[in-house]
Amino acid sequence: MSLRSALRLLLAFAVVAASLAASNDAGQPITVKVCVLDSACAFIKGLKRPINGKCATACAKAGSPLVILAENGTINWPIAGTTASAGQTEKLLPFAGQRVTASRKVFPRGGSSALIIEKIEPLSDKK
Repeated sequence: MSLRSALRLLLAFAVVAASLAASNDAGQPITVKVCVLDSACAFIKGLKRPINGKCATACAKAGSPLVILAENGTINWPIAGTTASAGQTEKLLPFAGQRVTASRKVFPRGGSSALIIEKIEPLSDKK
C-alpha cells in the first residue's frame, strides 16, 4: 500500500469516526414551544402557525400526518421511540391546530428532523 493510499484510508476512517461521534448527540431531550398542524398545510400553504384546530383535525382524520412546527419554521416529523415505529397522529390529534409545549428528543438527519414526544401540553397564549 502506498503512502497516499494509507493517508486516504486514514482520512476515511477519521470522517466515519467524526460522524459517529456527532450522531451520539442525537436524541437529547429538550422542551420547546411548538405548533401541531397537518403536514399538507405545513408544506403546501407554508403556514407559520395553525389557522384552527378544526381544519387540522379534519386533515389529520383524512390521512394527512400531523407534524410539529418549531418557532424557527423547522418542520419535525413525530415518531415513536420503538422499532417498528407507529404513527403519532392519534397521540397528537387532541393538540391539532394548537400551540403546545413539548418535551422531546430530536433526531436530525439530512436536513430533516424526527422527534419522539415525551410530554406535550397546550400552551396558554395569555401573557
